[in-house]
This record gives sequence, structure tokens and C-alpha cells, in this order.
Amino acid sequence: MRLILGSGSPRRRELLAQIGVEADDIRPPEIDETPGKGELPRPYCQRMAREKAKAVEANPDDIVLSADTTVALGRRIYGKPADAGEAAAFLHALSGRRHRVITAVAVRLGDHVWERDTTSVVRMKMLSDLEVNSYLASDEWRGKAGGYSIQGLASAFIPWIQGSYPGIVGLPLAETAGLLMAAGYPLYRSAE
Repeated sequence: MRLILGSGSPRRRELLAQIGVEADDIRPPEIDETPGKGELPRPYCQRMAREKAKAVEANPDDIVLSADTTVALGRRIYGKPADAGEAAAFLHALSGRRHRVITAVAVRLGDHVWERDTTSVVRMKMLSDLEVNSYLASDEWRGKAGGYSIQGLASAFIPWIQGSYPGIVGLPLAETAGLLMAAGYPLYRSAE
């Protein structure tokens, strides 16, 4: 039984390693990540994880693991910023406010897909122009939902969270472990 990680995220590989899982192959899928008109953050995130899992080429007995992380402020989806200007706009919008970080996970074996998602609440402190500009100069915002990375320099901007820290980073581990076991992945091996 082979495990294929349908994600190019090094953070997801590091998180899987924390529960003793190493993917046999890494195949980031190429899909359109544009939200549908009027699509809400949680259904969007669930759809992205499911579509990513289905888009990965795999043998019928391979397990495919995919995930998607979305930052939401109210009904608005804050994906990966296209450039530094959009990242700055995201950070200014989130500054001094609470927002949600939704991570959906999909595990596929053949035609069967198991899914779970978590929603965490994150409070970002009021950011000064100096903090925003310094963060933008770090380039850490690139490829990050909402334009920031909680496990990096932006950790200094976040005094409070409620929910799953690994879910905010990009892969809720308890939920992922449950999905892998449901698909028959030998997560826990006997010491015999």
C-alpha cells in the first residue's frame, strides 16, 4: 500500500512526519483554484481538497492524501496573494481582527473519498506599517493562504488562536490520522 501526497507543501510533509508518516510519492495536482461565484469559504475549501485528491493519478490500491487551507474573514476567501500588493491588502484587512482558518483534508482509495475539515479562529494584532512592510520584505507571504505563515515570522503577530494549530499550519493531524486509518493505512504498527 503506497501513500501519495497530493501536495507540494513542505509544511504538510513536516506535519505528516510528526505522526510517523512519510509519503511514498509526492504529486501536487494542477487544478483551477478559483472560488465559484458566491461560494462560501468552508464549502470552497472542502471542494478544493476533494478535487485535489481526485486529480492525482494513482493506482487503485494507492492512498492519496490532499488538503487545502483557506483563510476567511466573514464570507470573504483570502487565498494565496498574487503579489506583494495583494499580500499587503490581506494583512491590513486581517490586522486587529479575528479570522477563520479552514483546512479540509481528503483521502482517496480507488473511488472512495474520506473527508474532514477543521475551522480554527486566529486573532491578529493591530499591525503597523513597519511590521507589514518588514513581513512583505521577508517574502514569507508567498504561496500562503491569507498572505501569512503562522509558523514563521508572522507568529509575532498572533497573540491568540482557538482550534487546531497544525490545521492552521496546513494539516490537522488528529483528523488526518483518522482518515488514513479509515482508508486502511497502517498508521500504528505493533512493536512485535
